[in-house]
Amino acid sequence: MCGRYVAVADRSKIERQFEARPIDGEALAPDFNVAPTKKVYAVMDRHDERELKIVRWGLIPSWAKDPKIGSRMINARLESASSKPSFRAAWKKRRALIPADGYYEWYAPEVGPDSPAKPAKQPYYIHPRDGSLMSMAGLYEIWRDPTVADDDDPLAFRWTCTILTTDAIDDLGRIHDRMPLLVAPENMQEWLDAENPNPSPEILVPAAPGLLDAYPVSTEVNRVSNNNPHLIDPLPAA
Repeated sequence: MCGRYVAVADRSKIERQFEARPIDGEALAPDFNVAPTKKVYAVMDRHDERELKIVRWGLIPSWAKDPKIGSRMINARLESASSKPSFRAAWKKRRALIPADGYYEWYAPEVGPDSPAKPAKQPYYIHPRDGSLMSMAGLYEIWRDPTVADDDDPLAFRWTCTILTTDAIDDLGRIHDRMPLLVAPENMQEWLDAENPNPSPEILVPAAPGLLDAYPVSTEVNRVSNNNPHLIDPLPAA
């Protein structure tokens, strides 16, 4: 799964790499510990233009009665997203790209039946080796808040997103069996195309081996309140 990630690139870098036009005046602060329900950037195609919009992480389906469901909808499995009621409408018309510098995953060491205690999970930071931004495949939804009477009220509609996950590639599978689905630059347009309800299966594959690097980091990242550049510092070799 993908439960935390890093988003520190400024908006101008995202605009250039994704060739997207910003439609929100707000610029998000660098975040070394992006957690569910936070505001995040999402790239989408709307009105025949590629746009960069600010949404909240945790998809609220359009039919939801309670927006709190979004906190449980941070990830969608690639294998079932196109058919699951929570995601299938967004799959057809509201696909997105979620820019990230990297993401965190927790490794659970295997223990034997005679182990006196369960060891703590070790967080790893996983990121592109070349320093580029990751293009995580996502879905977005627009939820109408029934408690707001006026459609022109900025609070009437909530824009939210989820991140798609897939099987981890071999060199990352040892850390966790799932990882975010990454979209290669040459496949971005097909993925974002709202007129195409079924992207080609050939573009929905795990990242190529060797693209990402992973190293252990401090357990400080376990606390959402911790948010500083040292969270992605590698642990000493010892």
